[in-house]
Amino acid sequence: MEESPFQLAYGIEAMMPIEVNKESLRVRFYDEVGNIRAQTEELDILPEVREQARIKEEALKQRMALRYNKKAIKRSFATNDLPLIRNDIGTQKSSERKLAANWKGSYKITKFLEKDYYKVSDLKGNELPRVFLKGDFNEAP
Repeated sequence: MEESPFQLAYGIEAMMPIEVNKESLRVRFYDEVGNIRAQTEELDILPEVREQARIKEEALKQRMALRYNKKAIKRSFATNDLPLIRNDIGTQKSSERKLAANWKGSYKITKFLEKDYYKVSDLKGNELPRVFLKGDFNEAP
């Protein structure tokens, strides 16, 4: 049985206003004593229902991550590699804009920093003033 977010948060099923105003089967056959009993039973199993919903959510996230990682291109660069750098980083000339090349370079990776960050210099040895992420690079053909 699929639980609504309202039921997971408050432990009861919500009624739409139209069901309260017009006499629906739900309103017509309302039994207060039976309702209170059913509500206490549902509140007793609510932690289990929430746990099942959490497990389903984690399984879905795991499947999504596996599907993404299957298609993702794994790239790693080492010191002295010569990658290209994305051209949309930094300033561009107004004449280039849309027709500009997507990648520029070659540049030389001079230092690997933590968590996929790199220091880069041009081929003459002049270090660029910023740090680059691994996603900013493309392997030179």
